[in-house]
Amino acid sequence: MKISLEEAIPYRLLALSVLAVFYGTYLVKQWMQKRRGIQTMQIGRGKEVQTNTVETLMGIATVGIIPAQLLSITFGWSHLSANARFTGFCVGMVGDLIFLISVLCMNDSWRAGIPANDKTELVTGGIYAYSRNPAFLGFYLQYIGVLLMYCNLLTGMFTVFAMVMLHLQILQEERYLTAVFGKAYLDYRHRVFRYLGRRKGEKK
Repeated sequence: MKISLEEAIPYRLLALSVLAVFYGTYLVKQWMQKRRGIQTMQIGRGKEVQTNTVETLMGIATVGIIPAQLLSITFGWSHLSANARFTGFCVGMVGDLIFLISVLCMNDSWRAGIPANDKTELVTGGIYAYSRNPAFLGFYLQYIGVLLMYCNLLTGMFTVFAMVMLHLQILQEERYLTAVFGKAYLDYRHRVFRYLGRRKGEKK
């Protein structure tokens, strides 16, 4: 009996591996910073109402999407072809890799949310020379990858919600970085695009 491509590829295992690498990276980094006395989670810590609202909704979106993804994987809720699903796995793993590299390059300046009191450095080297927000780009690619693997209304809604809230958080962080680092950040912002790419002729 001929086995179809859809049946031959263990999509559940592949999707779970994408999630395990991504969230494993997140949790290990958080644990390592905690050991050094660094509070990674800065969401909603004594900030103005607008900032707190966006960060809280972002937190709800990025946590809420996890059970949606796991339910979709568990029950096999997928409406795309095998080719699209395998593409999703590749996209998801690229997202994992970008997220891992961005966390490593950020070193101890990495935070979830805008720092309330912590003094962090402006990181512009490594992967940040090609993207101002590679960690968020990693989130996006992971979400899109899993969505392609298990495309359904539930995961689709959470994916859109999470990506919108992450983008709003980026806009807040840009205002914060401008206020804290001034011209240094504005020059960096001029050289490097928000998500991916550099202006032609700009030196690293």
